[in-house]
Order: sequence, then structure tokens, then C-alpha cells
Amino acid sequence: MKKQILTALFSTLILTSCGTLDLNPLSDGSSETWNSNDVEIEMSLNGLYKDAFWMLDQDDWSDDWLYRDATTEITGATINGQTGFVKTWWTNSYKAIARANIIIESVGRANEVLTQEQINRYIAEARFVRACQYSRLVSHFGNVVYLDKQVDIEEALKTPQTEKSIVLTKIYEDFDFAASALKKTYSSSELKRATAGAAYAMKARIALQMGNWAVARDAAKACMDLNIYKLHADFSELFLTKTKNSTETIYGLPRSLTLKVTLGDRQNYVTRNAGGWGAKNPSWDLLAAFLCTDGLPIDESPLFDPHDPFKNRDPRCNATIVPFQSPHLGYIYQPHPDSVQVKRLSDNKLVQNNDTRFIAQYASYNALIWKKGVDSDWTQNAWQIEADKIIIRYADVLLMYAEAKIELGEIDASVHNAINMVRARAYKTAVTSVGNYPAVTTTYQSELRKIVRIERRMELANESIRYMDLIRWKLAEKALNKPNFGMLDPAELKAKVVSKGLWFFPETPEIDEDGMADFTKMYDKGLIKQITIRKFDASRQYLWPIPTSEILTSGLVQNPNY
Repeated sequence: MKKQILTALFSTLILTSCGTLDLNPLSDGSSETWNSNDVEIEMSLNGLYKDAFWMLDQDDWSDDWLYRDATTEITGATINGQTGFVKTWWTNSYKAIARANIIIESVGRANEVLTQEQINRYIAEARFVRACQYSRLVSHFGNVVYLDKQVDIEEALKTPQTEKSIVLTKIYEDFDFAASALKKTYSSSELKRATAGAAYAMKARIALQMGNWAVARDAAKACMDLNIYKLHADFSELFLTKTKNSTETIYGLPRSLTLKVTLGDRQNYVTRNAGGWGAKNPSWDLLAAFLCTDGLPIDESPLFDPHDPFKNRDPRCNATIVPFQSPHLGYIYQPHPDSVQVKRLSDNKLVQNNDTRFIAQYASYNALIWKKGVDSDWTQNAWQIEADKIIIRYADVLLMYAEAKIELGEIDASVHNAINMVRARAYKTAVTSVGNYPAVTTTYQSELRKIVRIERRMELANESIRYMDLIRWKLAEKALNKPNFGMLDPAELKAKVVSKGLWFFPETPEIDEDGMADFTKMYDKGLIKQITIRKFDASRQYLWPIPTSEILTSGLVQNPNY
């Protein structure tokens, strides 16, 4: 780490256009004189919004995911100090921190041309970024080296790790300063930079991850009380490329084809009929987690039919996963092994169905395909997508507020309202129209805890949230030590399932107290197939390892059992 800090500390500032975020470096400024006016400072700050500094947890690290028969370093329990993303997260976080520290220490050079309010706002922006970077380090690595100033080589080599509780205090201080000095909103003609609401929201997130419920409650409430953010009217549209700067997005980064900042690897998410590979899919675990329209889990609701699993489900189920026999990307999606042809919507002709494994061996192994955020423009521009990169949104803040209050035992109307606002939006109805959706009314803490956790899974699926939820709830060892199931191979599927009228789910899986499905009965009967075996080592994996190169070149202490 110290090697990486030093690399960042003594590199020149990365400067970007003052008119656009996320540009590649255009020029270098003198470290002795740079940041002497608002143009230079804003160019330096723009460098902190580089996409590489805003890594997100991957959904394939969770139980919401299936990628054929592959596992990741996390779901295969092979993560170690040499794992690529471990080194990248560590390095890039400290690079951003070093740049933020440089800005904080150098903006005073502009005292003669800027007001103190302007200088404070620039410092606040850098401190916001620094707090976000340390939040990521603490939540994933635990005790880390904390530096809030530029240091020379000798001092850097002597700096030990700091207890995460102390770093957390510093993080809260940075977020509080940022919230006090940053703008609340930006006009349509201004760049969308970090705001006071973003500082409150990100503070709530790290506080929730650390189990500081009161801090999380207060930060989330402060964000809500700004009365700036609103839930997007249509859940399905929120994640599309055409939806820019939604009032629900509290903090995010723009993507741009022109600037070559795009969302890649999209072909894996798209059906084979539409030109994709259909390889990266929602898991059966996720499909089973969505409640029915009566608000009950599938093993308790009389509305659930395992042979028609998309019927009578929470609307976010069909908005997240493509329902069978529904239009999608120009074709009717139907993975049934007997459907060797499907309708092409452009001319209503039947064409070969490459989305059934009876035709295409590598079609989805579990018949499921992601729908959330997937749009027809994904097949254009060489699969480079410019949908906004949402870091945190208002629905998350509402659910964090509710969860913090639940854990504190503060069960009141505001808890119900926060959850119900999110749920009612999914049903496209007003929160007060309780007859139009399954409104939450229970006051029992244990029931509400389960409800808010399931609500988060339904609402935030495929948004880089589930992994850290499992980590902070200490449920990763349970969720990630279960097999990932899928369909039998085509011939066996037709003989054992289809011919007996058991398509799609042969039976209804049981849902446990944590909202997790148990498919073992179906597996034991030979009706489904075990695709992969997920593994999670609870003795070490609740923290990531410090990169091996940093352990070998400094006095840093490795996390347990790595």
C-alpha cells in the first residue's frame, strides 16, 4: 500500500476539462503553482471523478448471479492478496485519496482571487471524495493506513495501519464538512458534482455497513429532509440509457460514447436471438426472492404457481428478469425446450429460437435473462453503453433509514412510510393507496428486519448492493455456501420435467427466515441440476486481504487467515 501511496503522492496531478467530467488527462500543471484559481481547482477536482476511482462491488460476488458454470474469486473462496481486483481497489483508492489531499492542501493558493465560501466548497468536494474512498477501504479491508496530508517517502514508510474505528470517525468528519459546504443542487447549465445530499447519503451507507445505526439514521434523515430527491415515477425506466440525471439519483457519474467512458461487457446480458450471448444471468435464488402481489413469499402465497413463476409477483420481478413468453429486444423470449422457433416482432415471422438450450448449447443455463436496464440501444455502438453510473439513489436512502430505525427499535410511522414509498412506486401507485399494493403495517422488529432486507433485494438487484448487504448482515457464509442450480440438460429436461407438466419450477422451493430459497428437494429428486458450487470461507472472507505486494514491502499486518 505504501508503495502505491507513494506512486500517487509523487505523480503529477491529472487534469481534466473544466467543462466535462471523466476525460482523459489533457495536461499537467506545476505542483508548486497549480490550484491558484477556480479554473485550475475545478480541473483538479474533475480528475477525482474518473470512473476508475469509483469501483463498485460486483453482483457476481453474490447469490443473485449465475455465469454458466463459473465462479469468481469470492464465490469460489479463492480470493487472496494477489487477486487482481483486490490490488486495483487498493491502488486506485489511494491514488484518489492522494489527489484529494493535494487539492485540500493547495487551494489556499487561491485566497486572493476566491472567497472563503468558494474555497470551502472546493475543499468540501475533495473531502467528500476522500471520505468515499476511505469508506470503501474500511468496509472491505478493515484497518488501513490513514493519511490526510501529503507525506514524504520516509514518513509514508513509517505510517502504520489505523484502527478502522478511528478512520471511521475521520470519514464522518469529512462527510459532515462536505454536507455543510457543498451545494444542494446544480442548475441545468452546471456540471453535476457532489452535493450535500450525496455526502449525507454516502455517510449513511458506510454507517449502515459499520452497524452505526444512529449515525445512519440521522444521515439518511438529513438527506430526506433536503426535499430534493424523489423516486423516479417508473422503476423500469430509471435504469435505461435515455434516463439522465433522474431526481432519484443522489450521486452518480455520467457515461459518454464521445468521451469513451461506457458500460462494457453487455453482450453477456443480452439474449442470443438479439445478438448477445445470454451467459450472465439472474440466479434462481433471486427469482425466488421476489414476493407475490399479496406481500407473501412464494412458499406462503396461494397466488404463486411454480409452473408460471412470473405471474402474481411484485412488479420488480418482471422488471428485473425477462418473463417467459414476453416481448424482449425484438423477439418473444421463451426458453422452453419445445419452443424451437419464436416470433420475431419486426415482421411477426417465426425464426429459430437460439434462446432455448435445445437449439443453442450455451443459452442461459437456468432459463433466466436480465431485463433491468437492458435496452435496444445495447446492440448498437459495438455494445458500448452510456447509461448513467448510479452510485447511490433515493430508494436506497429510504430503505437505509428504515433499516437503521428498525435496528434501533424505533418502530414508528416513518419506518412504514419509507418502505411503503419504495414498494408503492414499484406498483405505480401512491403510498397512501394502500389497497393497490401490499403495504407494510407490522410493528414487530423481527418481521420488519426480514421485510426491509427482502425489500432491498427486490429493489436493488443488479446494482452492486447485494454483496455488501450479505457481508454486513453476516449472511454471506449462508448464502454463498449454497449450490447454484439450473435446468437439467435438454434431453433429460424434456423427459423428467416437461413431459410431466412440471415446467418451469418442478416444485415451489421453501423460503427461509432470511428470504433465501432451498432447492435441495428438487435436486434430490433429480428434477434440477447443480451448476456450480459456491464457497465462502467465513474465517477470513468478511474482510479482503491486504495486497501481498504491500505486505512484503512494508510493515502492514495482513488480515486473519490470509
